[in-house]
Amino acid sequence: MRLNSPQINLIIKVCMKASRSLIRDFGEIENLQVSTKGPGDFVTSADKRTEKILIEEIQKAHPEHGIITEETGIINKSNIEKKWIIDPIDGTMNFLNGIPQFAISIAYEEKGEIICGVIFNPIINEMFVAEKGNGAYLNNSRIRVSNKKIIKDALIVTGGPKGNSKIKNKIFSEYINVSKNVSNVRKFGSAALDMAYVACGRFDGYWQRELNYWDIAAGIIILKEAGGFINFFEEDKNNPLKKNIIASNSNIHNELLDLISK
Repeated sequence: MRLNSPQINLIIKVCMKASRSLIRDFGEIENLQVSTKGPGDFVTSADKRTEKILIEEIQKAHPEHGIITEETGIINKSNIEKKWIIDPIDGTMNFLNGIPQFAISIAYEEKGEIICGVIFNPIINEMFVAEKGNGAYLNNSRIRVSNKKIIKDALIVTGGPKGNSKIKNKIFSEYINVSKNVSNVRKFGSAALDMAYVACGRFDGYWQRELNYWDIAAGIIILKEAGGFINFFEEDKNNPLKKNIIASNSNIHNELLDLISK
C-alpha cells in the first residue's frame, strides 16, 4: 500500500473536484455538435473552468507557490523553488469530438525537479500517480514499463504535428522512418495519456516534437517511477517550456533514439 505525501493528496483532491464539472461538460458535447454556439467555444470555457478550479484549490493550500498553466500562464513567477504545472484538459481535440481520451495532468516541482504527478482520465476513471522514490501506480496497482526487447516488435505512440507547425515534413519523415522499423505506430491525441500508457506497458515507446511542458510534466515522473527512460532532444534554450521527447523502456530506448535522429 502506498503512502501519499501531502502534495499527492492535494493533487488527487483537486483532480476529483475539477473532474465533476468536466464529466458533466463532456456529457454535453454531443448536444453541442448541432448547436449554434459550436463545440469550440464550449471546450475553451470547459478548459478555463477546469483550470480555475485547479488553481483555486492549490492556492487555498499554498497561496505562495508558483503555478504554470496552459490558459492562465505563470502565477507567482518569483517562486522558482516550488511550482505546480497544470494542464486542465490534455487532449482537447478528443474532448471536442466526444472521444474519451483526455486527461487532467498536474505535477509538483521543487528546485527544478518534478517530485510527484497525477494524470487522471475522468471518463474511464483511470488515475496514474507517481512520487519520487515511491513507484508509479494506476488506481492503486503498481505499474511498470513493458519489457519488450526488440524494436521490431514494439508498439509505439506519437502525436502531432500541430496544424500550425513549421516542421511538418520533418515530423512526417520521422513518422515514416519509425513506422518502417517497429511493429506499429498509434496516434491517440493526448501526450499525457501517451506517457502514462508507456508507463503501464500498454505502449513500448513514445516520441513527439513541439510539446508544452504542462503536457508532459506529470508523465515524466510517472514514467521514471515505472522504470522508463526519457530523453529531451534538440532543446531550444530560449524556450524552456517547449519540449521534444522520447520515452520508452530501457531495452529499446537507444534504438528508438537512433530512428528519430536519422
